[in-house]
Parts: sequence; C-alpha cells; structure tokens
Amino acid sequence: MSNRFRLGGDLDVNRIGFGAMRLPSKDGIGGPARDPDAGRTVLRRAVELGVDHIDTADFYVSDDGSVRANSLIREALHPYPSNLVIATKVGPIFRQGGVSHGTAADMRGLVESNLESLGLDRLDLVYLRIGVMEIPHGESLAARFEALAALREEGLIRHLGLSNVDTGHLAEARAIAPVAAVQNQFHAARRGDADLLAACHESGIAFVPFFPVGGGRDLDDERLAKVAARHGATVPQIGLAWLLASSPVSLAIPGTGSLSHLEANVAAATITLTDDDLAYLA
Repeated sequence: MSNRFRLGGDLDVNRIGFGAMRLPSKDGIGGPARDPDAGRTVLRRAVELGVDHIDTADFYVSDDGSVRANSLIREALHPYPSNLVIATKVGPIFRQGGVSHGTAADMRGLVESNLESLGLDRLDLVYLRIGVMEIPHGESLAARFEALAALREEGLIRHLGLSNVDTGHLAEARAIAPVAAVQNQFHAARRGDADLLAACHESGIAFVPFFPVGGGRDLDDERLAKVAARHGATVPQIGLAWLLASSPVSLAIPGTGSLSHLEANVAAATITLTDDDLAYLA
C-alpha cells in the first residue's frame, strides 16, 4: 500500500502528516501556553522528516492567547515549501465562557482570519467543523457549506472538507460541492465511524481522523501491545500503522510538541503489519 495519497485528486501528500493542536498548549485548545520556540523547532523538524501535510485551525491557541498554532506555522515555515499542504478548519467560535457555532454569515470572516494568520492567499483545504465533540446527527450543514463553496469559487479555498459528521452530512455536502476530506474522531480503540470510512473509501475521499493515537489517552489495548512487541515498536506507532492499513484513503495527523514523539510518529509509516497482525487487531 502506498505511503502517499492525492488529496482532492491533485495534492500529493505523505499519509502521515502533522496536527498542530498541541503546539500552543499540551492540553490542547485553551490550555497553559507552551514554549513557542519549541513549537517552531518541532514544525521545522517535521518538514525535514518529510511531513508535507499540516492540519491546523485559527482557534488552536493557548488560554492566555500568547501562543497560536497558525502564527507558529507562519513564523517557522513561511515562505512555505512548494509541496506543503496546510489544512485548517472553521465553524467553532471560541470566546471566554464557551464555544458558539459559526453561521453561514460567519464563514467568510473565519476563512479570512486563517488566510491572514497563515500568510496565504488561498487555503489548500478548509474543513467545516460542526458540533463540538459529539456528532450533531440530523443537523443540516447546507447553508454553512454553501457559504464555503462560494469562497472556493472565489479562489480563496482550493478544496473543502467536513469534520465531526455522519454519512448523511457527507451526502448533503456532496450535493453542494466536492468533498476532498473528512475528519472525525477515529482510532484503533474507537472504530464507530467505520461506515463513514467505507463511504470515503468508495468515493476516494481522504479520511483524516483527529486523535489518531487516542487524543492524549493511551491506546489501552492488549492486542495493540502484543503486536507492538512483535515489531519492536510502541503502541502509538502500531495504532498509526493500523490506521494506514485500514484503507488506502486513510491519512494520519498525529500531533505533538515533542521532537522524540514526532520522530516516532513519522517512523510508523515504515511499519508493515502482516495479515496475521491485522486479523488479530480486527
């Protein structure tokens, strides 16, 4: 199985990319600030290791607002390598006291904020994120997706994606404009969206799970541990290898602020699980 994928049919990327959520804060969105120099070092090293797909958001920011993922990416990597694909997401609006959900009228401002903070004239991939953590089944995304599709027609966005959705949402969006990627929570210990992965596989749509190694929680699975021991690997590495083996449309965007974890994550692409491994993990 190839270690590369043509995102949207025209953006050739390594199937292991990098998620920027933990660069501003170890705790994720709104946690205590991390050292920005360390974040910039991790980003530069990721590119050196062959990462050419970075997933971010303008709302990935420390609780005091002093460290922002998009700013770190721009400071570390701009002018960007010609092959670097930067994906972002819009929808949630974080303010003190909680999160609200952007309307169709908010989409332009959210996209323009990402363009400005990243120093870009066009965004490679923009996900419409709906809900917070639970998928809002039955909620229409049409108006918001139509607004993003209009911005795509203007040339501000190259490809559109969806995040935190179900198969009904995917069908609703595809009736409006092409969908290049879907990003839901999915990993070796959480496989509830297998039907969505199958739908993406059938249509050649990238499936790019967030929290691919558990979202800061160990993949506490005895089977993963046994396979890891056989390969001389870590459990997170086997989790990433399993994700890549689950479908040729699956991409991984593990996030970290640690150089050692970054290097281990990228190295997971070299692990080939056997048929016996996959049957055992099934």
